[in-house]
Amino acid sequence: MVSGAGTELHTEEYNWAGNLRYSAAGVREPATVPELQDLVAGASRLRALGSRHSFNRVADTDGVLVSLEHLAPAIEVDAANMTVTVSGGTRYGTLAAELQRQGYALHNLASLPHISVAGAVATATHGSGDRNGNLATAVAGLELVTADGGILTTRRGDADFDGMVVNLGALGVVSSLTLDIEPAFTVAQTVFEDLDWDRVLENFDGVTSAAYSVSLFTDWSGDRIGQAWLKSRTEAAAAAERASFYGGLPATEARHPIAGVPGTTCTQQFGVPGPWSDRLAHFRMEFTPSKGDELQSEYLIPREHAVDAIQAMRRLSPLVTPLLLVSEIRTMAADSLWLSPNYGTDCIGLHLTWRQDQPAVEAVLPVIEAELAPFGARPHWGKLFDGGASRLAPLYPRFADFKALSGRLDPEGKFRNSFLDTKVFGS
Repeated sequence: MVSGAGTELHTEEYNWAGNLRYSAAGVREPATVPELQDLVAGASRLRALGSRHSFNRVADTDGVLVSLEHLAPAIEVDAANMTVTVSGGTRYGTLAAELQRQGYALHNLASLPHISVAGAVATATHGSGDRNGNLATAVAGLELVTADGGILTTRRGDADFDGMVVNLGALGVVSSLTLDIEPAFTVAQTVFEDLDWDRVLENFDGVTSAAYSVSLFTDWSGDRIGQAWLKSRTEAAAAAERASFYGGLPATEARHPIAGVPGTTCTQQFGVPGPWSDRLAHFRMEFTPSKGDELQSEYLIPREHAVDAIQAMRRLSPLVTPLLLVSEIRTMAADSLWLSPNYGTDCIGLHLTWRQDQPAVEAVLPVIEAELAPFGARPHWGKLFDGGASRLAPLYPRFADFKALSGRLDPEGKFRNSFLDTKVFGS
């Protein structure tokens, strides 16, 4: 693929899952920030395109799509302030490998290391861990190309900073980000199989606090949980030392979250210690994570409602299970970012990886959302969900503030699209 602000790819462009085709004629790929500025300034409608791992039209536009993939990663560590600055199109796997090489770490990674930093931050993508905020909480500063092609730089503590981090691409194009780092650490990952649902729910806090990061994989049917993935920092009690875990036994071969899929694409298991960069994600950077023939939804629930929300999902098993490949339960800490689904509250995430039958999936989403509504469920911005702005606005205390911020930074609606018009700016 050829880089340059004037280069367009006049081909049919699809997202990673292949469930949607972008409306733009092609993708522009600037090689420098000045080229990006010129491109933004000259467009009437424009959206930034990350790694295409969104399952809805959050990144779509009928104007110009711009990818930052050909900007140099420009990974610059500031050891004195314990931060790293990186271009927005850089993949987390690329960043993690370089940080590990230099002896540093991020606090967490998402399931896939293949996703771009700016795209993941903009949609509040997360990893897992009771005390771990989502990936956006590591942002200490960002550089934004605004609608007129100018550069806006903001740092933590500035006015409106908390509204500019999880931005849904509505404020401009994030050309670079500055992230908090810490000294590199070692992680051991162990998978347990066939856990007892009743024991897990009776001891839910003990389950999720048993390691630095804990994921439960289920199809919501029956009285057993398929897998628990425990990622332990080795300076703490290692998961590998456990003989059993709430009725589950250690897996005897490498596991993939989806039944019947080989575990060879997954990060090292069996309690073998290794760098954080090779353990915190579920999948290895050097492998394609899956065939892509799937859809995804996720709902973030305040921690206080965790058990009740899980029980509600179990009751929906006859409707949900036939459409599922697998579902994942994770936890994350509260934050102060205006459009983060974790705003103001510790949460659990109820993630659903669907078979690629979009009409059937879209038919069940309103039912799921109705069942989870009493618990204040907030959907993941980059995945499939049904509710529009009228349902979402009451869930976010700073929703109106974000809309006003967008109006100030993008008064002509250059960065607006059908997704934003429906999910944020609609009535």
